[in-house]
Order: sequence, then C-alpha cells, then structure tokens
Amino acid sequence: MVAIARKRFTLDEYHRLIDWGFFAGKERVELIRGEIIKMSPKRTPHSVCNYLLLKELTLMFGDRAIVRGQEPIFIVPNSEPEPDVVIAVKQDDNYLSSHPTPKDILLVIEIADSTLKYDQETKLSLYAEAGINNYWIFNLGDRHLEVYHQPFQDHQGKFAYRSKQIILAEETVQMPIFDSLTLDLAKVFPG
Repeated sequence: MVAIARKRFTLDEYHRLIDWGFFAGKERVELIRGEIIKMSPKRTPHSVCNYLLLKELTLMFGDRAIVRGQEPIFIVPNSEPEPDVVIAVKQDDNYLSSHPTPKDILLVIEIADSTLKYDQETKLSLYAEAGINNYWIFNLGDRHLEVYHQPFQDHQGKFAYRSKQIILAEETVQMPIFDSLTLDLAKVFPG
C-alpha cells in the first residue's frame, strides 16, 4: 500500500505561488491550515448581502475602525483566509504594511449559503484557534445571523466558541466592542 502525502504550504510558499502567477486569472483561493482551498463562486443573494453589509458597516463605523471586504487576513503559521468582512482596529497605514492578524481583528464575518457547513466547522475552528473573539455567520438559507464569541479549546484539543446566539433577520444586533452601535439586520439580509 502506498502512503499518500499532502503538501502543506507555509504563508511564504503560498505568496511565492501567487507572485509566480500560479493561480490562473480570477481563480479565487485561500490558504487554510496549509492547504490551498478553491473558494466557492458567489451566488446573487451572497453578493447582495455582502454589498448591503459592507455599506451599512462602513457608514456605521466611519473612522472608528477599518471595514475590509473579502480581503486576506494572516493567521500564522499557515493560513490566509479571505473572510467576507473583517472589522479591524484602525491603523495609520490602513494595513498597507501587512494584512490584519488576530490581534488586530475585532470581528470576522462570513456570509453562507452553499458554504454554511464549511463556515460552521472549518472556518469557525480556525478563527477560534487563532483567538479571534467575535465571529459571525450570516446564514442565508435559514435567514438568521449566528453570533459566536469567547473562543476556547476543549479537553480533546478541538477549538470552538463558548457562546452561540441566533439573531433573526428582522432583528437588530449590537456590535462587539462598540456598545453604542447596532446593526439592523433587515437592511442587510436580501429580500
């Protein structure tokens, strides 16, 4: 029997592949725990939700924080996911010197339709292990927001979040860190 070995990539190796033009045209990929993962195509509801969410958050946060849409974050040693939205602490250079790392991140948001299970398992575990305190999933299929916070590691070594809250599409949600800011989900969920 022949053993199958997978090649796991570091962040530096992944960046070299990008620099060499390894990924054709508009092929969307991300590095998750050393594996290069092809990202799912965005369906119309996903795109509309992402647009509406970015619009609302940009207006809401103004100069209080940086709102990034579908841009990479660094999770060392071997992950560079591209969440749908990241709210990060302000930096004078707007993260020109480096993508945000977990210490910079106030909130990570994924919008899920066909990727729901992946976002609830693989991405959730990755963000929890990185110590990102606040993770949201806009669950388009069930029309609710899943709010996760307080990452932890269980006795079997698995990473998850202690708290999960469901907020319905017609309700409002308080923004983490900025207690005075609330988001009206009816303005974000499409249709």
